[in-house]
Amino acid sequence: LWPWLLASSGLSALVQLVTLPFFPDSPSYLLIQKDNEEACRKAIRKLWGEGDHQAEIDDIMKEKVVMTSTKTLRVLEVMKEPSLRWQLYILMTVMTTLQLCGINAIYFYSFEVFHTAKFEEYLIPYVSLGVGLCEFLSSILCSTLIDRFGRKVLLWGGYTLMCSVLGLLTTTLSLQHRFFWMHYFSVILIFLFVIFYGIGP
Repeated sequence: LWPWLLASSGLSALVQLVTLPFFPDSPSYLLIQKDNEEACRKAIRKLWGEGDHQAEIDDIMKEKVVMTSTKTLRVLEVMKEPSLRWQLYILMTVMTTLQLCGINAIYFYSFEVFHTAKFEEYLIPYVSLGVGLCEFLSSILCSTLIDRFGRKVLLWGGYTLMCSVLGLLTTTLSLQHRFFWMHYFSVILIFLFVIFYGIGP
């Protein structure tokens, strides 16, 4: 079953590969990059149907003017530019915390935690699949919550809850030899951590 499950991801890639030639190019790409207004109009008609789309073309033209007047910076120029410094710091902080938040350790040690929790050997891959499904569903939930609460609230909330769960998980793993039910509590905490990771960072 697992080879078929892994191979199924190639099905969507195959569908995209077959159908991609039938899709029109992006109107903004045709107008800005290729400087082909007629092809842009044709692509817009194919995407949005017949009608007056002059307003959309005017918007793309404004974007083209802005892009031509904006200087493209190299990496070192971005790092030296004072007006971009805070954005760069924020980006580096978010990306660093994303790598060091503990999700990789959770995925790496989850098999051992499930094994210690006395799950049958054949059930552990399905429990691991459940962990991945939790991340997928929480990512979908995040896309609905981000408009209501904003990115900053989700980041702070996600990291706070993840820190709390990691603290509890450290406690349960330390006490798992004293209390038999601690194994199951650890499994629940792993699922919670993955959910908070999907919603937050």
